Amino acid sequence: MVDSALSGDTASDEPRRTSVTKRGGGAPATRGRTTIADGVVEKIAGLAARDVVGVHAMGSGLSRTFGAVRDRVPGGGGGKASVTRGVKAEVGEVQTALDLEIVVDYGVSIADVAGDVRGNVIAAVERMTGLEVVEVNIAVSDVKLPDEEEDEPESRLQ
Repeated sequence: MVDSALSGDTASDEPRRTSVTKRGGGAPATRGRTTIADGVVEKIAGLAARDVVGVHAMGSGLSRTFGAVRDRVPGGGGGKASVTRGVKAEVGEVQTALDLEIVVDYGVSIADVAGDVRGNVIAAVERMTGLEVVEVNIAVSDVKLPDEEEDEPESRLQ
């Protein structure tokens, strides 16, 4: 017989139980912070807004002109700027607010386009970031007429 005082067993025949200490404490999703930069939300919103039928361009005429020049200059950083042109985001820990400036095509319902842009942007940002979109303010800065030329400056190079 084994002496129960030495083995740690009790006088009963129950199996011995050991306590297991979990490391890390909690679900993996709660172990640390994730921060999302304003520029990330701006890119997502810009791409989502451009997907809407009736949106001709993003940004004011002046910002589009400068962007077109920047796109033509080697190393001008036109790629990021063109995606985020016309989009401003304020990102908090769990919420974000967006301001968009758009140019609509002539003949479309501005109210419908704005509603579609708002819905598409909210869905894309919330799905991809997990942030709650508290507001999407849309400013329509111009209407693209069918016979208007693009307001990008012509290149002097042939």
